[in-house]
Amino acid sequence: MTMYRMKKVLFAALVTSVGMVGVAQGNNLESVLKVAEDKNAAARQSQAKVDRLADETRDLLSDYKTVVKQVDGLKVYNARLQRQIDNQLQRIANIDGSIEQVTVIQRQMTPLIIRMVDGLEQFVSLDMPFRTDERMARVAFLRTNLDRADVTVAEKFRQVLEAYNIELQYGRGIDSYSDTVDLDGTPTEVDFLRIGRIALLYQSKDGERSGAWDKEAGAWVPLSAGDYNTAIRKGIRIAKKQATIDLLNIPVAAPESN
Repeated sequence: MTMYRMKKVLFAALVTSVGMVGVAQGNNLESVLKVAEDKNAAARQSQAKVDRLADETRDLLSDYKTVVKQVDGLKVYNARLQRQIDNQLQRIANIDGSIEQVTVIQRQMTPLIIRMVDGLEQFVSLDMPFRTDERMARVAFLRTNLDRADVTVAEKFRQVLEAYNIELQYGRGIDSYSDTVDLDGTPTEVDFLRIGRIALLYQSKDGERSGAWDKEAGAWVPLSAGDYNTAIRKGIRIAKKQATIDLLNIPVAAPESN
């Protein structure tokens, strides 16, 4: 009996020991699993951080490339602006130089304009006596403007050039107008025919009397009615655009050889 009880005691102790070992092993496995799970969680957090940092790096790189392109574009734009600024500074310098010469130019232009007006007046007085009142009125207008302070020197010069151009055109066309001429001491209304500056003729309104300006004599001379009346009448109609252009038999002063 004693031996039997001793076996039962040993068996109970063995069972207890095995149970304790199993409990210990179970606790160790749970600890290992817990450690592994913690490591996995830490790994996941680390990977998420790495992914976030990678995304931020890509964004920063993209921003950097964009900024580099913008900087390159600004460099090109600034270089072009600098060239424009340099050109504008050069123009400003040129304008400043011109402004400094304005006073000098004005002092030189005014005497020139006066001489031109004097020359124009002399030319009209020595030229054929056609539209004399109109031409002398133009000269008087120019002379009046010489003393006007509200008219710039440039405008005065332009007006003189325009008057010269009008005189130039007189020598290139044919013209007819009505006026009076002194015939035998009597003012008589006539039709004038001007052909450039080579001939200035008149014909009375009744078509019976005709004449021409003699440059050498500086006077009107009568013309033979039978030779020139018809031609002068036709020339007047041509000048007034009442007839087509045609050849005219009119007296023209022949050039003299020296």
